[in-house]
Amino acid sequence: MSLRAFVSILRPINCSMIGFAVIVGAFVSKPAAIDAAALLLGFVTGFAICGYSMVINDYYDIEVDRVNQPDRPLPSGAITLRGALGLAVAMLAIGVLASIVLLNWAAVAVALLYAFLSWLYNHRAKKYGLPGNLIVASSLAIPFIYGGIISGGSVTSSLLLFMAGTAFLSGVGREVVKAMADVMGDEKRGIRSFARVHGLKQAAALGAGFFLASVVSSLLPLLLLSVSLFYRFGVIIPDLVFIYLAYAILSRPTADRALRVKKQALLGMLIGLIVFIGGAF
Repeated sequence: MSLRAFVSILRPINCSMIGFAVIVGAFVSKPAAIDAAALLLGFVTGFAICGYSMVINDYYDIEVDRVNQPDRPLPSGAITLRGALGLAVAMLAIGVLASIVLLNWAAVAVALLYAFLSWLYNHRAKKYGLPGNLIVASSLAIPFIYGGIISGGSVTSSLLLFMAGTAFLSGVGREVVKAMADVMGDEKRGIRSFARVHGLKQAAALGAGFFLASVVSSLLPLLLLSVSLFYRFGVIIPDLVFIYLAYAILSRPTADRALRVKKQALLGMLIGLIVFIGGAF
C-alpha cells in the first residue's frame, strides 16, 4: 500500500476535522477543568472512527467507484479489498480503545454508536437516499456532543447544540449535492439518492435549502446567546461560503457543478470549525 493510496482512502483532512470537533465540543461545554489527556484521546477517537468510516465507504462502494471514480485506491488496484478491510478494522479498534481508556462508559457508548451508524450507512442506509444522508450528517454533529461528554461539561449547552445543529444541516446539504455527481454509479448499486429519484433540479433545491438552514442556525447564537467577538464576526465567512454554494448549485444543477460544490462545502466546513474553535473561548 503506497502512502498516496493510504492518504487517499483514509482522507486525513476529513478525519482531522472530526477530531477537532471533539475538542471544540469539550471547550464549548464549559467544564470545570480541561484534561489535556482526555482531549488527546477524544481527538484520536474522532479521527480513527472517521477513518474507519472513510475506508468502509470505499469498500462498499467499489463497484460505484469503478464508474464514478475509477482512479480511487480500490478500483484502481492500489489497495486490495483485504488490505482495506484490515485498515478499517485497525482504525475502528484504535478509536474504540481510545474511548475505553477514558474510563467513561457514556463516551464508549457514543463512540460505538458513531461506528455503528457509519457501518449502517455504508452497508444499507445509503441505498435509501435522504435517510442515509441524515445518518452521515449526524456523524458531523456527534463529535461535538462527544467532546462535551469526555470533558465532563454540559452536553446541553446552548452554543454546543447550535454548533452540532449547524454541522448537521450543512452536512445534509453536502451529502444531497454530492449524490448529484454520483447518479450514474449509484444506479449500478441501486442507490435511491434524492437526485436519482427526483432529478438534479430538485436535489439542488434541497441541498441549497439545507445550506441556507445551516447559515440561519449559525446566526441564531448571535441573537440568543452571549458569544465571543471572534464568533460574532468570524461566522460571516463560512456563512458567505454556504450562501454562495446555495446559489452556485441552484444556478447550475449539473453533476460537474455538484462535484465542485461538494469540495467547496468541505472548505466551508473547515472555516466554520475554525470559527467554532474561536467561539469556544
